[in-house]
Amino acid sequence: MKSLRNYSIPFTGLALGKHHFEFDVKDDFFNEFDYSLVKKADLKCLVELEKQETMLILDFHIAGTIEATCDRCLSQYPQVIDAHEQQIAKFSDEEIDEDDEIITLGKSEHEIMLAGLIYEYINVAVPFVATCGSEGETSYCDKEMLDKLNNLAANNEQNENPDPRWDVLKKIK
Repeated sequence: MKSLRNYSIPFTGLALGKHHFEFDVKDDFFNEFDYSLVKKADLKCLVELEKQETMLILDFHIAGTIEATCDRCLSQYPQVIDAHEQQIAKFSDEEIDEDDEIITLGKSEHEIMLAGLIYEYINVAVPFVATCGSEGETSYCDKEMLDKLNNLAANNEQNENPDPRWDVLKKIK
């Protein structure tokens, strides 16, 4: 967890206005999280922090590549990630119901930890269905694996003989 301390911004000494920060997000970042979807990455996280009297507005731009597994052929490939997110942090000593868009910071706090936010934004940016090629295109997929899958699918269709009991049930209509 010590390496995640690098992903914090001390805001108490900053003047009001916009400030820019840059973080490298590599493999060691994801090793700190158990059961992470992402294991290998080469990402840059640019954070624009706008400090106001009562709040901080954080704009994130995360870009680079992660190593993903194709859901079609199971091969590893580089997946491009380009995410833009915004987070608001308000200064308040009273506990406010936190939602996804507003974080509460106590008046005594002097830094904001970004590791959890960066991790969450990267995982949300990972495609739900990851494939080597674009939709309907299999030119990047492992040809040998696709051929094996197609043979297995073809064999299953040919070997399936309809169960005669279903024919009897269809006549009931």
